[in-house]
Amino acid sequence: MLANRSFHGVPHALPPHFTRSNRCTLSLSSSFSPRSETTPLLPPSLSTGPSNKRRFSLFCIQAQSEPSESASDAAALYSQPFSVKIPVGDKHLEYETEERTTDETDYPKDAFHRNSIVAETGDMGRQASAAVTVTDGETFSSGKKGKEEMSSTVGQVIRCKGNVLFVLLFHVGFVEMDWLIMPSSFWVPAAVAWEAGKPLVIEEVEVAPPQKMEVRLKILFTSLCHTDVYFWEAKGQNPLFPRILGHEAGGIVESVGEGVTELAPGDHVLPVFTGECKECAHCKSEVSNMCELLRINTDRGVMIHDGKSRFSINGQPIYHFVGTSTFSEYTVVHVGCVVKINPLAPLDKVCILSCGISTGFGATVNVAKPTKGSTVAVFGLGAVGLAAAEGARVSGASRIIGVDFHANKLQRAKQFGVTEFVNPKDYTKPVQEVIAEMTEGGVDRSIECTGNIDAMISAFECVHDGWGVAVLVGVPQKDAVFKTHPINFLNERTLKGTFFGNYKPRSDIPAVVEKYMNKELELEKFITHQVPFSEINKAFDYLLKGESIRCIIRMEH
Repeated sequence: MLANRSFHGVPHALPPHFTRSNRCTLSLSSSFSPRSETTPLLPPSLSTGPSNKRRFSLFCIQAQSEPSESASDAAALYSQPFSVKIPVGDKHLEYETEERTTDETDYPKDAFHRNSIVAETGDMGRQASAAVTVTDGETFSSGKKGKEEMSSTVGQVIRCKGNVLFVLLFHVGFVEMDWLIMPSSFWVPAAVAWEAGKPLVIEEVEVAPPQKMEVRLKILFTSLCHTDVYFWEAKGQNPLFPRILGHEAGGIVESVGEGVTELAPGDHVLPVFTGECKECAHCKSEVSNMCELLRINTDRGVMIHDGKSRFSINGQPIYHFVGTSTFSEYTVVHVGCVVKINPLAPLDKVCILSCGISTGFGATVNVAKPTKGSTVAVFGLGAVGLAAAEGARVSGASRIIGVDFHANKLQRAKQFGVTEFVNPKDYTKPVQEVIAEMTEGGVDRSIECTGNIDAMISAFECVHDGWGVAVLVGVPQKDAVFKTHPINFLNERTLKGTFFGNYKPRSDIPAVVEKYMNKELELEKFITHQVPFSEINKAFDYLLKGESIRCIIRMEH
C-alpha cells in the first residue's frame, strides 16, 4: 500500500487539485485482476488550458513480493507485460510494458524495481523513467532522463511542470495504482511587472520548491488592492522590478518544505502579507500583531530563509512582493504567512479577507470598538473604508458618516451602513469642524482609511473630547508629518494606529472566515468585478477609474 510509505524521502499525498472522479482501467496481459478500478488519475488541470509547455515524469515501479511468496513467483510477476489506458479529457494515453526475461537473481527481496514504460506506438527503451509527450492521443516519445517537455495540441495540455509520479505497485494477485508528488520546479503563468506603471505581462515563470519553513501554494483566486497599484506605480518607495505583485488571494497547499508541520498538501489557505511566527515577543503578546520576523517589508523581494527568490525566467530572478506574490498560478510563502481556513469556505469570496477587508473591519471592531448607538466617521470610502463602515454597522452604530471627495460613492456606501455623507470640497471650513457641528461636539469614533495626512489630522480632531477615539489605518507618504495642537490630547482625545486590523493572521483570521460562513459578515457586496487571469490588466483599469471595490481574478485560462 502507498499509505504511510515514502518514496525517496517524499511522503505520499494526493495533490489537492487531483480529483478522485477521474478513473482508469487496467488491462493486464496476464491472468491477474486489478484489485481496484477506482484509482485517482490525471487532474483536470492537466487536460485543459492554453497552449503552454509543461512536463512530467512517468514512473512504473514494480515492488517486491510479500515475504511469504517465493522468489520464483515474484520473478514471474516481474516479467509480466501489462498495458494502461489513461483518459485525459476526451483523449486517452496508452502505455504497455515490455515483456522481459528474468530469473530469481533479478529480483532482490529488499528493494523496489523500476520497469520502463513503453508506448504502444514506440519503443522507449529501458529507462528508469519515461516522460510522455501528450499530443492528440496517437504519438508518444521518450525522455532521456525521465523528463521531456510536453507540447499541447487541440487543447490537450499539461499545465504543471514537475515530477508527477504515476506509481504502479505490483503484488502477486492484484494491481494497485496511486500518485506521488516529488517537489520540483514548476513552469507556470505569472503576471510580471517589468517596469513601473507598464501593463503586467503574462510570462512562464519557474517556481522553485519550498525550502525550510516555506509552503508552495496553488493560487485559485486573487484580487487587486490599492497597495498593489501603489507599488506598481513605484510612488514614494524604492522601485523593485521585475516583480510579481499580488497579496490578496485564496489557494491550496501544493507542497511544504522542511520543518512545516501545521500545514499539509490539500489544505485551503489564505496567504497574508504579514505573518505570525508565534515565537517572538509580539506574537506571544495578547495585544500586538507586529511579528518581529514576518512583519511586512515592502523592500524585500526575496525569501527570508536564504535571501533568494523562488521565481525566475531563464535564470533571471523575479522579485517577490510582500512575501506573497499571488499574481502567479503557484507561489512560495513563508509558513508563518499562510492561514489555514475552513475548506468549505468559498475561496473566491474569502480571498479578500487576506488584506483590505480584514484591515478595515478589524480597525473598527478590534481597535475603535464603537458601542451600540454610537456615532462613527469613516474617512475614505474605498474598500478598506467600506469595510470599516461595515464594522461600525455590525457594532450597532446609530450614525455612520462617510467622508470622501467623490460624491458618487454615497449610494454604494449605503450598502455598508453609511447614513450620511460629507464631501470636504463642499465647505470652506475644515471638515473636522463640519463634523463637530453635525454631532454636537464630535463623533465617538473615527477611522481614517486614506493615508492622506490632512485626512488623518481631521479624523483625530473631529472626535469628541473626553472619550473620542481616532484610529489611523492608511499609510502616509514617507515624508508626511502629523501636526495637531497638544491640547487635543490633553482634552482626552485618543489617537491610535493599527496594522491589519490588529488581527494575528494565523490565530484570528480563521474566525473571521467563520463569521462569513455564519452570515455575520457580508463579503459579496465588496466584489464588484471578476476577470480571468489573462485579463488581469483590466482589474488595474477598473481600480484606477474608481469603478471597482474588489475585482476577483480567476486563475483559470
